[in-house]
Amino acid sequence: MKLRSPRAATFAVALAAALVATTVVAPQAASAATAAFVRTSSWSSGYEAKFTVTNNTSTSITSWNVQFDLPAGSTIGSAWDAVVSSSGQHVTARNQSWNGALGAGASTSFGFVVAGTGDPTNCTVNGSPCAGGPTTPGAPATPGGLRVTGTTASAVSLAWNAVSGTVTGYRVYEGSTVRATVTGTSATVSGLAACSAHSYTVAAYNSAGESPRSSAVAASTTGCTGGGGSMAVAPYLYPGWGDPPAPATVMSATGVKWFTIAFVLSGGGCTPAWDGGGPLTGGVHANTIAAIRAAGGDVIPSIGGWSGNKLGPNCSSASALAGAYQQVINAFGLKAIDIDIENSDEFENEVVQDRILGALKIVKQNNPGLKTIITFGTSTTGPSYYGTRLINQAAALGANIDTFTIMPFDFGGGANMYQSTVNAAEGLKNTLKTAFGWSDATAYAHMGISGMNGLSDQQELTTPATWAQIRDWAKARGLSRFTFWSVNRDRPCPGGGVVSNCSGIAQNTWEFTSISAQFG
Repeated sequence: MKLRSPRAATFAVALAAALVATTVVAPQAASAATAAFVRTSSWSSGYEAKFTVTNNTSTSITSWNVQFDLPAGSTIGSAWDAVVSSSGQHVTARNQSWNGALGAGASTSFGFVVAGTGDPTNCTVNGSPCAGGPTTPGAPATPGGLRVTGTTASAVSLAWNAVSGTVTGYRVYEGSTVRATVTGTSATVSGLAACSAHSYTVAAYNSAGESPRSSAVAASTTGCTGGGGSMAVAPYLYPGWGDPPAPATVMSATGVKWFTIAFVLSGGGCTPAWDGGGPLTGGVHANTIAAIRAAGGDVIPSIGGWSGNKLGPNCSSASALAGAYQQVINAFGLKAIDIDIENSDEFENEVVQDRILGALKIVKQNNPGLKTIITFGTSTTGPSYYGTRLINQAAALGANIDTFTIMPFDFGGGANMYQSTVNAAEGLKNTLKTAFGWSDATAYAHMGISGMNGLSDQQELTTPATWAQIRDWAKARGLSRFTFWSVNRDRPCPGGGVVSNCSGIAQNTWEFTSISAQFG
């Protein structure tokens, strides 16, 4: 999408090395801090993890540092909320300026993405050992590697890593409620509502007590249905630009329940941040997401875009990039992500194209119920060289993309944007058929259209009547996504030109959103 003004990254992220699969809490004397490590997600070649430091003293501490050794073959792809350095296999993580001071009983955390499966050894926090017994003497350690292995319309299947030592069984929690008790390392939680979001933790127990619970994993059941409340209809909303409207106002007026939230960029290195500078949680974007969900809706974050410092070029590998995507997924318990791949740094960079596709393959493997969308530009006859390459590589790599969405604007569409859009979409269909061997119906089912309401950057004109025509064409062929840039612009300003907060044409307020809501 164009008309984007992401902020420059405002913080640096250091490189470092990894942590352990299980939570290890060091019960220190009253004068000591404790440290806890836990994986938040895992894949075949690495994992993402969180490390928490807690002040167990009766007075404040002003700084902390964690040190450990990594075995050969394990390296870090990215780190956040700590200043991390390494010398050989020895890693030192020190607090950032904003999270060093901890009051009595307070805690803070920082995270990593790790390439490799080795656990750290010789861990210390502020010079004292991190390693030690669990919180309850004799109780098991915390299970690591909690992951979603499958979803249906009424059930979520989970698995985790076994804990060594004496273990009677495992309890799966949703909040404070036990959803399953098993003796093995997998469980299925059933009886769930279709198209519902959930968050689970797991704890091990024996006769001495129960371990601390693992980090949470998000999961969503399938069975979402059409109409304005469908994931397929998720117009772009940009909380940091263009006089963003109150989501509940738009939802009430149009029936739309889903929004694509722009944009996740690099906050420095391989660390995701809203607009390249805002924290994933606690800022205006997170508040917007909370407001949408409070009104009965949901969101698809858009990662990338036309401008700004993006994750694709900054993450060193597919596994590191997958870890960055996973941070966004975990932060909001997502059902779908949109990778908006544009410009010369991502779309026209073959190395980065392959990295993005590899990352999406990993993310899909680790989040089976997650929908993955990739959005890119087009010509009036279908995908360009780079678009065709992207599709062919997705097939060759087995990236398992759910929806390939074209942006039929700023493409020389001319006076007939309906016909130009249809021609581009038919070109996409034919490219998908060639790459995957699909039928027309299967190709259409993996396609999306993301238009630009009113005037485009090139002054192409899409009126409400034209958008309704495009909607009807897409609906008749069973496309899986129908969206536009953007809700911020879905307001009238005839003669206003190409601006951020209105369409530049005569229309009713939220008219393009209302038209889109009838797709389903």
